[in-house]
Order: sequence, then structure tokens, then C-alpha cells
Amino acid sequence: MLGNEFRKGLVSDLVKLVGKNQFSAGGASGGGAASGQEAAPGSKGASGEDAASGEEGAVREPALVLGIETSCDETSAAVVAGGIRILSNIIASQVDLHRKYGGVVPEIASRKHLETFIPCVNEALEQAGVGMRDLDAVAVTCGPGLAGALLVGVTGGKALAYGAGLDMVGVNHLEGHIYANFLDAGPGPALRGEHTQQARQGPAPEFPLVCLVVSGGHTDLILMKGHGSYEVLGRTRDDAAGEAFDKVARLLGLGYPGGPLVDSLAQKGDPDAVALPKAYLEEGSLDTSFSGLKTAVAHVVRQGSFSPEDIAASFQKAVASVLADKAFAAVRRTGARVLALAGGVSANSELRRTMLSSGERLGVAVRIPPPRLCTDNAAMVACAGYHGLVRGLRSGWDLNALPNLAVGDESIYLGAGGI
Repeated sequence: MLGNEFRKGLVSDLVKLVGKNQFSAGGASGGGAASGQEAAPGSKGASGEDAASGEEGAVREPALVLGIETSCDETSAAVVAGGIRILSNIIASQVDLHRKYGGVVPEIASRKHLETFIPCVNEALEQAGVGMRDLDAVAVTCGPGLAGALLVGVTGGKALAYGAGLDMVGVNHLEGHIYANFLDAGPGPALRGEHTQQARQGPAPEFPLVCLVVSGGHTDLILMKGHGSYEVLGRTRDDAAGEAFDKVARLLGLGYPGGPLVDSLAQKGDPDAVALPKAYLEEGSLDTSFSGLKTAVAHVVRQGSFSPEDIAASFQKAVASVLADKAFAAVRRTGARVLALAGGVSANSELRRTMLSSGERLGVAVRIPPPRLCTDNAAMVACAGYHGLVRGLRSGWDLNALPNLAVGDESIYLGAGGI
């Protein structure tokens, strides 16, 4: 774990930089801790004046929110205007660093975040053409995720907000992924097999919506009735979809990260070549299970009767089929208007094609962020934070890293029975 000296050093460096205005690309104004005045949440506020009352809707428009994401192995900082327009979204990936270990090493990830945090924030502000004093708030991922990695972002986010006299709001990482569907991502390139208009982000999705969140160790079906209203309908009972991809990649000798490598290999294979099991569990369940599928792939690999390409293609078709069936069952059960996808696995080409084609066949609107917004990024965090600010939510200076933070847990906000 990170020692106290690292935390204190990061805070000290950030406060000094804010005080010297080294984070400003657009000039400085206002007070706050950087000018010797004691700052508190809401001292400037998303209203641009005094949002200490936390009144719902007290947000200057278009509010500029700095998002910070360090939950795993990407350091990211972004500036988003009005909860929709991305002015910058800087991502420093650690993939090359962890590849030789076959997965993320938490201690190494934490120390790398320490190195890249300040450069990412500087670049995000410079690209957006703003300074810290032009912002209205800082939104930072505080969980779930790796404890040490989260701690870097939370500590840095608090130092930045305190130094510039800004409001701060903690963000649940999984809720952040959901909010990637609310960003205006621009046209962007469509993946093969996607219709251009479907691959783009249009107007904000309507409520109620069902979101399939497939991120890291999570495979959750979540009903969202409005901003801040979440109901978990189903989740994995063992291996999450992302974990299954990583394990199958190792079985096939592909290395790390497993998801993109399996997807790439599968493009050369026959998805109907290998008969693999699909676990639907008991009747009516919206939970998922991929441990049996992973074991079946291990047996097929040992038998040596099929090519790696065919195994990869058949495996990801099995995963996509189950996820699509569960997701559309959730839509029918809840009467949701929209089915949204979120998380790193939603960048998988087979899953995207299956969801879009099924949605077209069933008459269900399907929303999928462009691949660059599916993986961990700070723009989604800024968007989620913005909608929290509109609801009057703020976090205190004792916000901490919460590795097991649950979706919908509002104890991270002031006045919610938590911090």
C-alpha cells in the first residue's frame, strides 16, 4: 500500500501548483486555500457563487467539471461542460507496464498513478483551454476499485478542489460507466458491422432505462428510473464477463489485456465451430455465470481439436448471447424505454453487434458509447459528477477511497449519513 509520505507529498505538490497557478491555462481569479483563505465544500460551488446550501439545480450553466479517474490502471483527467460536451479527456494507460505480469499489479498501478496524475490534469486543462479557477467543481472516482489506485485520485482530487476553492463530489465508478451514455461523443468511427447512426451518441437516453454494466469484475444489470435512482436487477454469481475474457485469453496464450486480444483473434474464426455451454441459471433469473463456460473452453483447448480462432469466436458469441438475452429480458420485465451498455467489455465487437441487431429486431432503443468511452476514462466521471451536483450533492474533505462501494450508495455525500 501507499505510505503516508507519498500521500502527503502528493497533496503538498498539488496545493503548491494550484497556489502558483501552474494549473491555469486561462488565468486565475477568486480566493480559496491557494490565496490563504480556508476553503470548504461549496465555497465557490457549481453555481459560481455560493452553493453551500446544496439546493437542487443550483448549477451555473454550462458548468465546467474536472473529472478524475484512477480506479485501476488508467490515470485519466477530463473537462466536461454542462455534463455533456467533452472539452478534453486525457488517458494515461498502464497496459504496457502490466503486460509482462499478465494482469494489473495493484502496488505498481498506484505508484504509476502518482507519476502521471499531475501531467494528466495539466494536459486536460490545457487541451480544454481553461484553468482551475475557471472550473465549477471536481468530480473524482472514490470506488469501487483498487484501494491504493483510488487513494491517489481521491487525495489528488481533494487537494485540487481545496486549493482552488471548488466544490467536490465523489463518483461511483460503475455509475460513471453508465453516464458515458449521456455524453456527446461526436460522430466517431463505427466498429465493423455497426450502423453509423447507432454508433453515435444522440440525445440523452430516456428514463427508465436498463443498463448492462460489464466492467472488470462486474457484470450487473441495473434499472435506472432517474438520475441517482438505481436498482440492481442481476449480477454475476462467479466470474464476471471481463474476468472470463482474461482467463480465456490466458488459456489461448494471448497475453494481457485479454478482451481486445480475444476479440481480434475471433475475427478470423467461425463463431459456430465449437458448441459451448450457455448458463441461464434458474427460470426468470437475471443473474449471470461464466465459470462453467470458462471451464468448457479449457477442456476444448486441451483436446486440441479446434483452432484458437474458432475457440475465440465461439467463446465470445456464447458470452454475447447470454448477456443479450438477459438484458432484453430485463427490458421486457421493467418496461424500460432504453437498453444501454457500459464498461470495458461493451467495446467488444461481437457484443455490440448482437445488442444492436437484437434491439433492431425487437424494437428496443439500444445505446452504446463509442469504444473510447467504454474503457475507464474521466469524462464519464465528470458527467456523473455533474448530475450529482445538479441534485445538490457534494462530498466533504474526509472523502476516502472505498474499494467495495456499492451502486447507489450515497453515504459518500454530505448530509447523507456518511462523511
